[in-house]
Amino acid sequence: MAQRILVVDDSPMNLKVVSASLAPAGYELITAQNGREALERAETGQPDLIILDVQMPEMNGYEVCRRLRRNPTFSTRPIMMLTANNSLEERVHGLEAGADDYMSKPFETAELQARVKALLRRFVPVTGIEPAGVRGKTIALFSLRGGMGVSSIATNVAVGLAQIWGGQTVLVDMSFLSGQSALLLNLPLRTTWGDLASKSTEEIDADLLERVLLNHPSGVRVLAAASRPEQSELISSEKVASVIGVLRDRFSYVVLDMPHNFSDPTLACLDAADQIMLVLAPEIASVCATACTLDVFDQIGYSREKVTLVLNNPFERGGLARKDIEATLKQPIITVLPYGGDTFLSALNRGMPPVLEHPTKPLGAMLEDWAFALSSEEHRKKRPERPSPALQRVAQRAQQRHKTKG
Repeated sequence: MAQRILVVDDSPMNLKVVSASLAPAGYELITAQNGREALERAETGQPDLIILDVQMPEMNGYEVCRRLRRNPTFSTRPIMMLTANNSLEERVHGLEAGADDYMSKPFETAELQARVKALLRRFVPVTGIEPAGVRGKTIALFSLRGGMGVSSIATNVAVGLAQIWGGQTVLVDMSFLSGQSALLLNLPLRTTWGDLASKSTEEIDADLLERVLLNHPSGVRVLAAASRPEQSELISSEKVASVIGVLRDRFSYVVLDMPHNFSDPTLACLDAADQIMLVLAPEIASVCATACTLDVFDQIGYSREKVTLVLNNPFERGGLARKDIEATLKQPIITVLPYGGDTFLSALNRGMPPVLEHPTKPLGAMLEDWAFALSSEEHRKKRPERPSPALQRVAQRAQQRHKTKG
């Protein structure tokens, strides 16, 4: 069945140009010439993607985008802004309104087709919070030393799990003062932890969290860090534990992007985690911080099985040897993330995780395979009847490795 695209522009000529560019690619096109008609056509036509002109009479494209995002049906549907004004200010307005991409006119047909294809590939239909059936697996990404790439890794793990299992994953930004999870996914901060700050523990339930969680086209839901530091002061460890408890009951995977401290909210998360991914780099300061962390974990009573060492290599050459780090920490390194060059920096600047943008390239494929390895045993053993494209890629790579070994 052809994917359906709604094109909105007050110019009949522009509608014809966009339609003529996309029709040869096999898409079904529906059109609207103003904002109100666009909202009506969206409801009746249920498009897979919406392309909005910005400058329209009565209701501009930004307002149409905002209204669509307030509708749960279209809260994660891909939206592209298409306009003759390519200024930075206009792009920011579009992203703040909830757009996923922004393209200027005139455009090249090949580029428009490529952007549309990319948006549709990223999109996974997201439903409201529903019971997962069993308590979800909670994975905490932690490092006592900053700059180890914890947020980038947590984001890629969460997106990878969402892509593999068709959603079912929530990313929780626990860095209340400097969290960047939403930024790494290019999500505007419409709602954050700040919306929970004034709520009592008793008020934390699935309905409230459904209204606060952000939606990403990959299928992952995001609980973003508060935009104002003073809001974080009202978030107690009891409130954090309550939020995580509700999320574990409603999602198959809860991925925690942790701050670099041992505050009460941090400890509440680490206590709740089924698995702690302790991230370090091959340099002496990081190894010392990791040794300190492991000592604290021993004092708290965490088993070494709960803690997995992840070596993230930010250096092309010259780092400490893996065997020397393992000997110092008296614990094996389970996962090694290779030097990725400028890949992570580019991903940060564009809000596009490598696991999502380049799932077939070495780094993206490695992250996708790692996300599968972190999946629950139930998921790994019982594959769905209709596996996602991501799960199919994981299975194909596993078969290739098996043949190579054989």
